[in-house]
Amino acid sequence: MATFFGEVLSVYSRAVEEDDEDLDENEEDEQIRRELEEKREVHLHWSPEVSESLKSGTKLQCSDFVLAVGHNAARFLSVYVLTSAGWDTVGHASVWNERSRPGQTGEESACVFYRQKDNPSVLICQVTCYVAEDQLHQWTEKVFDCVQHRELNVTVLSDSSVAEFKSADYLCCSSAPFLRSLHTGAFSGQPGCRSLEQPNIVTGLPAAVLNHCEVHRIAAVVYQCYSDVIGPDSVTMETYKPALTKLGKSIQLDSSPSTDVLRKFVTTTNIQSNLYI
Repeated sequence: MATFFGEVLSVYSRAVEEDDEDLDENEEDEQIRRELEEKREVHLHWSPEVSESLKSGTKLQCSDFVLAVGHNAARFLSVYVLTSAGWDTVGHASVWNERSRPGQTGEESACVFYRQKDNPSVLICQVTCYVAEDQLHQWTEKVFDCVQHRELNVTVLSDSSVAEFKSADYLCCSSAPFLRSLHTGAFSGQPGCRSLEQPNIVTGLPAAVLNHCEVHRIAAVVYQCYSDVIGPDSVTMETYKPALTKLGKSIQLDSSPSTDVLRKFVTTTNIQSNLYI
């Protein structure tokens, strides 16, 4: 820019400087977003044997896949199924989000896969960590991509609060804990309990798994246990028994677990009802 006396002055544009600042901020925000997405990615970690099989293109040959979501569902399997020596740990999933921080709260073992030794086609997964909404599809796709779908039967055990159950019948809610089921169109068996009444719905990971199985025409059933107790509870755990008895000889239940086993997995003090929370 030239002045009256012929001096040449540099032109200062505040708008250009602000544009540069906005560009730097956008690049920084984009970098943070990418890092966050990478951190929230679900990672599956399989045993060396399973990893080699998957790398060679051979998926897990599975006839029955039992998924337990929630502390009571997971501990039911720990008490009545996994206490025997007939199971191998074959993998785990790492999930990082606002409520699940692996490495800080011991969540590495909060999503574990087990396979039956005598019958490797039976697979169990216990999930006690929180899986965020944006991770549900990712978790489901990655897990089922490792499992062959032919003649696969999926059973999901899911914890829920009785306060979330909608019914005009007060006596129904007062009889908690109780079991309800919801299944895919490919499921041809007889569920071990009554169907889930409308307008009640299944949410979270059980819903994501059920939707995936419906789309891929996999026989699947969700058993949702409505309980009025917060935390692991022996009565709530036993409510899941009819769900697994429907699997026949695939999974054998321990009819009378020892006191030591129950004491290890069940909270017997400070039992609190959540009906009025």
